[in-house]
Amino acid sequence: MRTLLIVNPNATSTTAATRDLLAHALESRTQLTVAHTQHRGHAAELAQWAATNEMDLIVVHGGDGTVNETVNGFVPLPQVDDGQAWRPRLGVIPGGSANVFARALGVKPDPVAATNQLIDLLGVEGRRPGASADRRIGLGLADDRWFCFSAGVGLDADVCEAIDASRAGGHAATPSRYLRTTVRQFFRAKRTPPRATVQVPGHEPVEGVHYAFVTNTTPWTYLDSTPVCTNPNTRFESGLGVFAVRTMALLPTLRLATQLLSPNSEPKSRKLFRDDDVPSVRISSAEPIGLQIDGDFIGKRSVVEFTAVPDVLDVIAPRPTQSV
Repeated sequence: MRTLLIVNPNATSTTAATRDLLAHALESRTQLTVAHTQHRGHAAELAQWAATNEMDLIVVHGGDGTVNETVNGFVPLPQVDDGQAWRPRLGVIPGGSANVFARALGVKPDPVAATNQLIDLLGVEGRRPGASADRRIGLGLADDRWFCFSAGVGLDADVCEAIDASRAGGHAATPSRYLRTTVRQFFRAKRTPPRATVQVPGHEPVEGVHYAFVTNTTPWTYLDSTPVCTNPNTRFESGLGVFAVRTMALLPTLRLATQLLSPNSEPKSRKLFRDDDVPSVRISSAEPIGLQIDGDFIGKRSVVEFTAVPDVLDVIAPRPTQSV
């Protein structure tokens, strides 16, 4: 098995010791090539090289941004996919501040434990009847860019933009910084009138939307170790989840926040449009609003088309029924 290990050495929770352990473990089982990212977009370039050279497995040790770049580097877009492109399998070892995608797949949050889990999953392949390290999942598409777990417009994107600026200033993207930034951006956004319209097949257009999340799985994110579930019934094997909010009033927002952090909650509000399984979503705005994809600020858009694309990525991860 030929494997490319992509490491983001600047990710929040990566260490030299963990990188060496992961490389040693993979080297004992596979024919390994190790590459460290050196600039934004480098992971996509490395992943494209791996696919071109028909490598069997890409393992990413980094945060959600590095994983997203990797996926966009080797998974062909539907409009250009002729079914002939070589697609390596994907493994993820958490190395960022949130690691939402890895956690949602059932990958252990500790990098050392996740390394052992990955090696165990690779080891069971073919040993037991029905045993397999593979899990085939769907992805979301925002215009021409894949997202693994979530995209958002409005408030969520504003928070990601502020966090990116903070990172550029040398500040770590910690859960407490995310929380403080979210509160600050919320009170700024309260002064802005709603600008977005959400269109979902089979529903009337939802106008007057302040912010919206489009998700490919649940949880949508984590507050430290607490899962945040906007669309509890959305899965990698289903369509997309839509969570569009038409109020910035404080009390309804606090009620929604409480629901999002409550186990087994089904978020509901008169000012909320929610559907956990849709094939596509169109979000438009009279004025450009921010867009984030998998936690990275992308820029401002007037229109974004979101599409669910099933069965497009093979990942090395526990079966959906397994717990972490």
